[in-house]
Amino acid sequence: MAGDEQEAKYKQMIETPVPRLVAALAVPTIISMLVTSIYNMADTFFVGKIGTSATGAVGVVFSLMAIFQAVGFTIGIGSGNLVSRLLGSRRREEAEQVACTGFYTAFAAGAVLMVLGLVFIDPMVRMLGATETILPYARAYAQYILLGAPFITSSFVLNNLLRFQGSAMYAMVGITAGGVLNIALDPLFIFTFGLGTAGAAIATVLSQIISFAILMIQCWRGGNIRMDPRRIRLSVSFYQQVLRGGAPSFFRQVLASVATICLNLAAGPFGDAAIAAMSIVSRVMNFANSALVGFGQGFQPVCGFNYGASRYDRVRQAFWFCVKVAVAGTVALSAAGILLAPQVVALFRKGDAEVLAFGAIALRLQCASFPFVGWTTCLNMLQQNIGKSRDASILSAARQGVFFLPLILVLPRFLSALGVQLSQPLADLLTFALSIPMGMALLRELREKENVQLARGGN
Repeated sequence: MAGDEQEAKYKQMIETPVPRLVAALAVPTIISMLVTSIYNMADTFFVGKIGTSATGAVGVVFSLMAIFQAVGFTIGIGSGNLVSRLLGSRRREEAEQVACTGFYTAFAAGAVLMVLGLVFIDPMVRMLGATETILPYARAYAQYILLGAPFITSSFVLNNLLRFQGSAMYAMVGITAGGVLNIALDPLFIFTFGLGTAGAAIATVLSQIISFAILMIQCWRGGNIRMDPRRIRLSVSFYQQVLRGGAPSFFRQVLASVATICLNLAAGPFGDAAIAAMSIVSRVMNFANSALVGFGQGFQPVCGFNYGASRYDRVRQAFWFCVKVAVAGTVALSAAGILLAPQVVALFRKGDAEVLAFGAIALRLQCASFPFVGWTTCLNMLQQNIGKSRDASILSAARQGVFFLPLILVLPRFLSALGVQLSQPLADLLTFALSIPMGMALLRELREKENVQLARGGN
């Protein structure tokens, strides 16, 4: 029975028309990403009722969450990419070993992060950008978030492994259930139980544990790989392959965390209102970007399976389909964001004129550059899924590292608050310029592989 399910899934991934297949896999991942972003924003929304410093604390600890994501996505996407190519090449046993080793490695890494974070919690939140007024709120929020680190990091791995096997719907159920639960628990713990920012963190951790449990159950359904500890294979070659495949995600996530810290530090001289405003804008843009990334994640298993099966024509077709949809979607979202920026910021901190004014400008500037992110995101996923780790790492590091970090360190010195608000949009434009020649070269290479395949009498 399991063998029949696995064979049916293989045929689905290499025979279903590309637009229909990508769309079918993308819808559940978009829902998963949006729900995750919504419950991240829910913390900001409900904590915003407490005060400006509490709102700033959520923004400060968001960079800690980004570190957990960095570990989870690095291992999850690194092992998931490899799993999809192995399944495409019909090497099931190796795929099972990769998946199980990746999952248990992530859980162990999360446990290490938890212990280190709890031991050094005060210096850690200061390093993340907390001011003296924000510090008590940030400490209360971070201490509970840290307790959930093993479940958070390994949940990202489970989510990605399910997606890369073509089981996006199974992944969606686990992620969505946790997200809906978090939204429901936030007001209960924050206000009914009177726990404040600590209540928001408790709600998040409980929701993540429930999500983790559901994702584990989903691994036993639909012909998916089960997380059997007997399949663990600790070897240097395994970690080299996983880290190579996950390196772009690592750079993207870690640099996003570093960028958030630098953003908080750069906004700090302009007061808690500036930190709170940028925290709100970051959450809103993360929500918009999650829809884009979710759509791109529908492309990833299609790319991995078909590249492993030497169907380069389907890889190129899927890429261009994703680019067209991504650009159209980001243009629509950007137009809405520019038009409704003050109203969007007011949803999180109504009545605070300083937060509203600072945040509206920042949101409009980031929306103006957002359409350019569509191309770079799709290209980065293509690079990563076909094993072009070096190029993918360079492009991943560009937006939040190579370009953003110098801009956020320099521009505020010359442009004051506008420098803080302008740094991310400029980084987006520079990354887009870098990605154009990289993308054209890669697409030519895929065309050449396709021609060779045709000359040999392949599909």
